[in-house]
Amino acid sequence: MPSPFPGMDPYIEHTEVWEDFHQNLASEIQAQLNPQLAPSYYAAVTPRLTFEEVRIAYKPRGIVPDVGVFQTSPFTVGASVAIADAPLVKDAPTVEMEAHEASVEIRTVSQDDLVTAIEILSRANKRYGTIDWGAYQSKRQALLHSLAHLMEIDLLRAGTRTAIELEPLPDASYFVFLNRNVNRSRFEIWPIRLPDPLPIVPVPLNAPDPDVALDLNRAVHAIYERAAYFRRIDYRNSPPEPALSPDNARWVDEVLQAKRQSVK
Repeated sequence: MPSPFPGMDPYIEHTEVWEDFHQNLASEIQAQLNPQLAPSYYAAVTPRLTFEEVRIAYKPRGIVPDVGVFQTSPFTVGASVAIADAPLVKDAPTVEMEAHEASVEIRTVSQDDLVTAIEILSRANKRYGTIDWGAYQSKRQALLHSLAHLMEIDLLRAGTRTAIELEPLPDASYFVFLNRNVNRSRFEIWPIRLPDPLPIVPVPLNAPDPDVALDLNRAVHAIYERAAYFRRIDYRNSPPEPALSPDNARWVDEVLQAKRQSVK
């Protein structure tokens, strides 16, 4: 079943779906670009390990904490020592778990030189001040001081935009940033409103080879159908996270209502 949305589905930003989507998007980008890159270049998926906060209240995936707190009945040790119940017991709101993510690298066939790095941003590297944020900023700065082009695909509304030197940015839900190695002080930016399809963006190669095209909308919609997200996403009872603006919330309700009526 196709996605009900013309572009990005905001429900994909949920924790349980995002990691799967992130890895699928890297693979889809690789599959879309490689036919255009022959014979001089190739696109490779490069895995990375991050740590992501998961809300326990939102369908935890078999997470086993290192320490658990349980309410127990009083009991005695020996004859005289009583251990009392804790006066207050609460569930932990979040737990940190490993998240497996990926980026895409375009390299030359002849020398295996890195030509273009395509980074798909995640919650981990958009949480300002965390270890993962700092690690990604270091990687980002290294790329910006290298001979490689840098493309950043930000399909998450939450978190700090990593291209902080470009603030303020237009009011948009998603962004694509491209920095070419020929002019580090210039960024090409695609702001994307939630109701709009995702753009076809240029992926630069070494001069004088022309850019190749990356159709992000085709990639996202192909993943949605192949991964059967329509079976996994609860559109009725779980609103998108983070909360939508009033205008976007109304638009999402109208899209989903029209979808329900069309399948009756």
